[in-house]
Amino acid sequence: MTAAAGITPPVVRPRRSSGNGSGGGGAGTSAGRWTYGMLTLTALVFVLPFYYMIVAASRPMSEMAQSPPPITPGPLLWSNIGKALAQQDLPLALTNSFIVAGVITISTVLLCTLAGFAFAKLRFRGRSQLFALAVGTMMIPPSLGVVPLYSLMVGLGLAGTLASVILPSLVAAFGVFFMRQYLVQALPDELLDAAKVDGATTLRTYWSIVLPVARPGMAVLGMLTFMTAWNDFFWPVITLDSANPTVQVALGNLGTGYVPDTGVIMAGTLVGTLPVVVVFLLLGRQIVGGIIAGAVKA
Repeated sequence: MTAAAGITPPVVRPRRSSGNGSGGGGAGTSAGRWTYGMLTLTALVFVLPFYYMIVAASRPMSEMAQSPPPITPGPLLWSNIGKALAQQDLPLALTNSFIVAGVITISTVLLCTLAGFAFAKLRFRGRSQLFALAVGTMMIPPSLGVVPLYSLMVGLGLAGTLASVILPSLVAAFGVFFMRQYLVQALPDELLDAAKVDGATTLRTYWSIVLPVARPGMAVLGMLTFMTAWNDFFWPVITLDSANPTVQVALGNLGTGYVPDTGVIMAGTLVGTLPVVVVFLLLGRQIVGGIIAGAVKA
């Protein structure tokens, strides 16, 4: 009607942003720069110790004791790695750590997801009490169970073997709590009702419905469990001997003497750290992608 009467409607133009961060393209660019700046600074904080480990592994101990110490890699990296391999059987230790960490991770992820599903969605008598009991075990210091646990391993004839490291860690109370909290929010009750209508058993529902939904949480739990099992030193050094060590036990025996050789210790630490870094670089994108996908679905 206004156009027919010959009256031109006023044109409303958007206001320009003042560039103080309240809106507009400039604010988005400024926020992006701050974000990338903080990410770069955080990355440097975590990368610098790893770089300094390479520097210490490639130089003699006398140079690293100087003030200020050198900040560039030296020529002795391969020599110190050779000394570390001569002092300890690091290939065997790496193999043992991969076996221990891999078995513990797979078992913990599957069993804790099953227990978390039961505590989150199934209805049975004593559910709250059992969950409280499982979570309460996290408050018990691990050192209190060392003597009876070692006595049990000796009685079973497993002391000194990798099974004595694997068996006590097949399920973790933290994993049960973590997966229970995740499935409470991520698993809709409608999916379970549909599976029940189709006649699926509880195990079938767990395998076909729960596992695909829980994949992002399982990825995070698996990464945390693998790192914890790989870095564990307290229990393996008690139950294993020097002839069949894990990485952390082998590294603890490096550079022994009146004056520990820091170059050899750092070289062995570098060898023990690189496999974990490679695994994280290969799987990190999939883990982050799974977390984002789970967040979008939720």
